[in-house]
Amino acid sequence: MFGLHKDEESFLRSLKTSSAIQDFLDSLPFNFEKGGETCMSPRRVLREKKAHCLEGAMLAATALMLQGRKPLILSLKVDRRDDDHVVALFKEHGYWGAISKTNHAVLRYRDPVYRSIRELAMSYFNEYFLVSDGTKTMRGYSKPINLRKFGSTWVVEEKDLWPIAASIFDAPHAQAIPGNNRRFIKDAHVLERKAATLKA
Repeated sequence: MFGLHKDEESFLRSLKTSSAIQDFLDSLPFNFEKGGETCMSPRRVLREKKAHCLEGAMLAATALMLQGRKPLILSLKVDRRDDDHVVALFKEHGYWGAISKTNHAVLRYRDPVYRSIRELAMSYFNEYFLVSDGTKTMRGYSKPINLRKFGSTWVVEEKDLWPIAASIFDAPHAQAIPGNNRRFIKDAHVLERKAATLKA
């Protein structure tokens, strides 16, 4: 299915729950793109055995798609001093959760307890800050993006998936901070900043 080899499909189908998908992503080293920027397909991630957040989200979405679910991802937009984050979305009994590939102690998996996309997205707000000075950087979040709109060949594509990355980057993002409240945002405490330096 989707052009996957039998062993690739069998492995992804063996990840039967969101927790199992997350555990697999956690087992992969983070892709620091030391040889240059990448946007690898799920097939390449399985072969290279590493992933950054978008690559992990697309692999998670593929595993969910093989379960008959929609391959949905969510983009979190930040200011120019930080890096955007992308997670895969899933739903259980009407509540949203997220699968996340990160090497940090924060911005991780979310249990399916959120009634809306805004609730889920905003659960990342207080954890999204610069370790250097504690400035909170999250500025917006997208609507769920269905990867089906890109067809299915991306699942096994050997070239970097830059058109998908660009589409996600350019997607409309709702504002995270009400305009009149920006001046009330408090920097992360030094203890939070210290905890955020932990790496997997």
